[in-house]
Formats: sequence, C-alpha cells, structure tokens
Amino acid sequence: MSFFRTAKNTLIGDKHFYSKIFAIVLPMIIQNTVTNVVSLLDNVMVGRVGTLQMTAVAIDNQLMFVFNLCIFGGLAGAGIFSAQFAGAGDQNGLRHCFRMKWYIALLMFALALIIFIAFPTPLIKGYLAENTSAEDVFATLSYAKSYLKVMLFGLFPFAVSQVYASTLRELGETRLPMLSSVVAIFVNLIFNYLLIFGKFGFPKLGVVGAAVATVLSRYVEIFIIVLFTHLKAKRFTFIKGAYSSFEVPLSLCKKIIKSGSPLLINEFLWSMGMAVLLSCYSVRSLTVVAASNIANTAANLFNVAFISMGGAISIVLGQALGAGNTKKAADMVWKLIALSVFLSTALGILLALVGRAVPLMYNTEADVRAMATSFLYVLAALMPFFAFSHSCYFIMRSGGRTFITFLFDSVVIWGLNIPVAYTLSAFTGINIVLVYLIVQGLDIFKCILGFILVKKGIWIRKIVD
Repeated sequence: MSFFRTAKNTLIGDKHFYSKIFAIVLPMIIQNTVTNVVSLLDNVMVGRVGTLQMTAVAIDNQLMFVFNLCIFGGLAGAGIFSAQFAGAGDQNGLRHCFRMKWYIALLMFALALIIFIAFPTPLIKGYLAENTSAEDVFATLSYAKSYLKVMLFGLFPFAVSQVYASTLRELGETRLPMLSSVVAIFVNLIFNYLLIFGKFGFPKLGVVGAAVATVLSRYVEIFIIVLFTHLKAKRFTFIKGAYSSFEVPLSLCKKIIKSGSPLLINEFLWSMGMAVLLSCYSVRSLTVVAASNIANTAANLFNVAFISMGGAISIVLGQALGAGNTKKAADMVWKLIALSVFLSTALGILLALVGRAVPLMYNTEADVRAMATSFLYVLAALMPFFAFSHSCYFIMRSGGRTFITFLFDSVVIWGLNIPVAYTLSAFTGINIVLVYLIVQGLDIFKCILGFILVKKGIWIRKIVD
C-alpha cells in the first residue's frame, strides 16, 4: 500500500495543480488542434488536386519546417530567461529578452531568405527518388518552386509573430497567441478553398493558391497579436518602453547566446534530421513521401497534448525556478510527465481507431493510402513514448541545460535514427513500414536517457539574478 500511496503522491496532483496547468495548456491545445485540423484540411485540398502537387507541397513544407524550428530554437534561449524573469517579476529583464528575440528573428529571416532564393532546386531535388520518372521530377519540381516563391513572403511575419507569442506564453498568457493563431488559421482555410479550386469568382491557382492563403494568414496573425499586445500594455507591462531602446546588456546577451546557441543548433539539426529522415525513406519511391505526408499531417492533430504540455512544462517550471522555488519545481515534474503521457495515450488510442479512415479523404493511389494507414498505426502505438521524451526535453530546457538537450535530441537523431533509416531503406529489402517502425521506435532510448536525467535533478537551477 505504501508503494501505491507514494506513486499517487508523486504522479498525481491536487485540484489546484490541475487547474493551474489546464489554464495554461488548454489554450495551447486548442490552438494546436485548430492549426492541425486546418493543416489536415489544407493537405486534403491539395491532395484532391493530385499526388504530385501534394508531394511538392509536402517537400516545401518540410523545408519551411526547418525554418520554423530554427525560429523556435533561436528564440528559446532568450525564452528560458524570459520565463525565469517572469517568475522573478523582473519586467526590465523581460524587455531585454524581447529585444534579443528581435535580433535573433531578423537574423534567422535573412539567412532563410538567402538560402531559399539561392538554392531552391537542389533543396527540392534532395527529396526526389532516383527511380522517379523524368516527367514526374519536372512536374514536382515546377510545383514546388512555384509554391516556395510565394511562401517566402510569409517568413518575416511568422518570425515577428513568434517574438511576441513566445514572450506572452512565457508570462503565462496563452489565450492571446491562441486567438491570433485561430483567426489566422480560419483565414488560411477559407482562402485555400477559394484560391486552390477557384471558387466564387476567385482565380483557380492550385498549389500557388495554397501558398497565397498561408502568407495572407501570417499577416493576419501578426496584426492581431501585435495590436492587442500594445493595447493591453497595462497587463503586459514589458511592452512599455520595449522600443525606447534597442539595448541588451552585454552580460545578459552573452548568457542568452551561451544557453541559446545549443538550442538553435539543436532545432536546426533536429529539423534537418527530420528532413533527411524523409529523404532516407524516399529512396524507395515518391509514394513513401506522399504516405508520410498524410500520416504526419494526421498524427500532428493527435500530438497536440504532448506538444502543448511541453510548452506548459517550460512555463511552470521556468517560473518556479526563477522565483527560487526549486522544491515546488521538483514536486511538479513527475506529475507533469504523468499528465502528458496519460493524455497522449488516450489520443494514441483514438488515432489508432481512425487511422484507416483518414487516408480515404485523399484523392491518391490505393498503395499510398495503405502505407499511410500503416504509418499512422506505428505513430499511434509509440505516442506515449514520444510524450515522455518530449517532456524530458522541456524539463532540461527549463533549467537552462541546453547542451544536454542538444545531446538528447540532435545527437540521437543524427547518430542513431538517420544511419538506421538510411541503411535499412537503401541497402535492405525490408518492408518500408517495418523500417519506419524500427526508426520511430528508437525514441524509447531517449525515454530511458530522459528518465535518468530527470531523476538525477540536474535541471533544477535558477539562472537569473
């Protein structure tokens, strides 16, 4: 009985704990759910146009995914300090972090713009299997380049909106980022329908229409979040005087760069690793790219629990550590992990139940649908493990242990996942679904490593004065 009582006290919180966590995480779950529902519908719309068009958009979105994660990773270093400054009630520290985020976001934007303008063809061709017909290669490349050209106009508003949204979340304000994102998402959905298919007098633009709708939604999002942040300056006091100076104290700048560089490098290498993984699978055929796109888009809708819980973990632990309440942080950590795993297990079961139905929405070949269904079953079965490792990552990050998170994420994917994926895909005849299961299942090793690191408590430290 004592074992179960101890387990209950360690893993299950009280009413106050859950009310606080859900107040933070529910807006994030709603935002991520709406985002992924619309992403799924967007994907289906493009998929109704044709498989090559869907594949082209999937390739471009994988490239955009790298940029997005570089923005998240770049801002995360300053975000660690923002969360702890918020816990300490230091508004001036928040302003300095906000300015630092601007510098990082502008740098990421400039680099991405240069790379996407200078090297579109080799970046896209990296996903096209050698056995693909010349006709399909030409068509896919054409669709992808057209889509990418338009998407470049959305890089800047996305970067700036993340500067604002991330700072608000670190304060514990998750509703305004949710509102701006949800409105933008519905704008994206509506104009996707109008511009992809040419409805109600709008031009029929196909994949270009999908890109135009996305870019338009990015400007809607930045308008809402910037406007309301400044209108509610009495509540978000860090914004008062945020632009009166562009100064960031050199000592803080050095700390942010020291802590943030591993995160930026990690997000870049991890996102590139995910892109390379897809490229490894694609040596079999373009069918795998299309099936993986369908499966990942659908699975993202069910990943919202552990993705959102990661954000909540970084907020509540960061604020507790910043306030110097390390005992409270240590008490919450296993309860947070348990909640994330529980929610993700429930959603994993739900994903398995609908896994066969989702690919039927796509106007694509039967073998693509069958493969996508199998991929979905794999992702559903492993979702609790993804939730555990994801939680461990954000726990390490909340205490500024960014080099460990780098080892935890990027070293594993490049040192383990990618070599296994490439070897099995390129040099064996193993069924691609089994290859996918083996590679995704390697996340279990991250769970073991994460458990050891969290239990040792090396993440428990205050990094702001």
